[in-house]
Order: sequence, then structure tokens, then C-alpha cells
Amino acid sequence: MNANIDLSQLVNCIGDAIIVVDAHEKIVLWNPAATRIFGYSEIEALGNTLDLIIPERHRQRHNEGCRKTMDTGITRYGTSLLKVPALHQSGSMLSIAFTVGMLFDENHKVNGIVAVIRDETERFAQERELKKRIFDLEGSKGVVLGQKV
Repeated sequence: MNANIDLSQLVNCIGDAIIVVDAHEKIVLWNPAATRIFGYSEIEALGNTLDLIIPERHRQRHNEGCRKTMDTGITRYGTSLLKVPALHQSGSMLSIAFTVGMLFDENHKVNGIVAVIRDETERFAQERELKKRIFDLEGSKGVVLGQKV
């Protein structure tokens, strides 16, 4: 592998959002894909918490989990793909899928959490529509010309 990879270029060109929060839960990295997905510019996002993109009804649970993860250095979501609702700057709801990773300092103390996020809103909507169509079709199997079979 080429050791001369420009990591800044990698973070900026990738199509998925890459967001890093520090040990104080403040956003310290917000790539262009995060701006495209969530609507906030890098300048607007940096220094804020993830409350920018977390729906209000999910904030308490998220913040408690984030604090616990920061304190323990352990996340149960390291290899799991999480699927949750999120907020766009406009107030519209998004469906996102993401993975998280822990970042540690030289003393193995947590100094950040990174999330790699994909906007799945359109795909989730298509999936819901397909499930609805299947339900509607299966529901009509028991009815022929208005009479139950």
C-alpha cells in the first residue's frame, strides 16, 4: 500500500459523511459529504454537538450512550451498522446508516469517536413502499370479487 496517501484528501473526496467528535462531544471533523447530507457547512458544524443532527426525542439516549462510551472506551456498535433517524438543517427527517469507531490517545484514553454515515432516506422509503405493496397484495388474496374465499 502506498504510504503517501493524503488522508485529508481521502476524507474530503469520499461520498459518505465522516464526522468526528472529541472527548467533550464537540464536532472536530465534518467532511463535505456531511454538509451534503445534513445541510450544515463545516463552519456551522465545528464546535457544536451532534444535537444538530439528532432528533430531539433521541438526544437523551444518544448523549447518555456517548458519555458512557467516552468514559469506558468501549462501544457495542464498533462493527454494527446502525440505522436511525436524523435531522437535516431544514428540519426534514433523514434515515441514515452508519458505523462508529473509537479514537484513542497515546495513553489509550478515548479522545474521540468517528462516525461514517450514509444517507439511506431514499432507499428506506423505497423499502417501505415495497413492504406496503406486498402487504396490500397479500391482504387481497383472501378476497375475490368482494367476497371472502
